[in-house]
Amino acid sequence: MIGRLNHVAIAVKDIAAAAAVYRDTLGGDVTDAVAQPDHGVTTVFINLPNTKIELLEPLGEGSPIAKFLEKNADGGIHHLCYEVDDIIKARDKLVADGARVLGDGEPKTGAHGKPVLFLHPKDFCGTLLELEEA
Repeated sequence: MIGRLNHVAIAVKDIAAAAAVYRDTLGGDVTDAVAQPDHGVTTVFINLPNTKIELLEPLGEGSPIAKFLEKNADGGIHHLCYEVDDIIKARDKLVADGARVLGDGEPKTGAHGKPVLFLHPKDFCGTLLELEEA
């Protein structure tokens, strides 16, 4: 069901400083920061030959990233994102198999303009998963 790894998301307190590390120290191809109000985050992507790194900074009150950073003061890996061919078909199979979809279970538009869903980490070896329609 899952396809290629789309990105690894890292929660950070200061997205500009984190982007500078990836750009200036590691020589990465870093995008501009973009606010994602529907998800409560600001994102920056580092484009790699085989995938992407997504930096996430809290945006506004109640951001899920702010809650993550309260528990993980230095930041860290927040989730993995896998591509799927058909997000509704993938969701329905996962739910039928007992997996929990976060939120209302309906896909939202993600940072790449494509439908995304998040899956409960307790169902996937302690890792929050994002599915993005390819």
